Amino acid sequence: MPSRHARLLALALLMPALSGPALAATAAMKIELSQRTTLNLAAVKQIAQAAEDKARAQGLSVSIAIVDDAGRLLHFQRMDGTPNSSVEVAIGKATHAVNYRRDTAFHEKLLSEGNNVVLGLPSITPIEGGVRLLHGDQVIGGIGVSGARAAQDGEIAQAGADMLK
Repeated sequence: MPSRHARLLALALLMPALSGPALAATAAMKIELSQRTTLNLAAVKQIAQAAEDKARAQGLSVSIAIVDDAGRLLHFQRMDGTPNSSVEVAIGKATHAVNYRRDTAFHEKLLSEGNNVVLGLPSITPIEGGVRLLHGDQVIGGIGVSGARAAQDGEIAQAGADMLK
């Protein structure tokens, strides 16, 4: 361990570097942080309710998953009579929409056109029914619906997403 004298000498040698223009430049540098809109529980409940209302109006039973902008589950509901498999599919669709910043119908269309490379993407669910939740142009989450035909899942999810318009 350096002596007290050696520590004081080292500090004295550093003082000119920590003062004057160098110190002013360091103090003048500002870190700019981004601001973002995030979903809250009240909002996701309204989004899920709009989706559920659309499903009920069509006489359908579905699972509805809503994730945040990192793809983490915020809200999930499974209507009575919904198949077991729809649980993971709904969550997968919502996560897909957020992770790829595209509705799942986009990748489903690519796949149907023979672009099998889509299947190599990690954690992908290229089946209609996953929709981005947007605040302006910013993706703030995703909604995934499963339990009906893919096109119906997409309509139901879109009904939920439309709550943010």
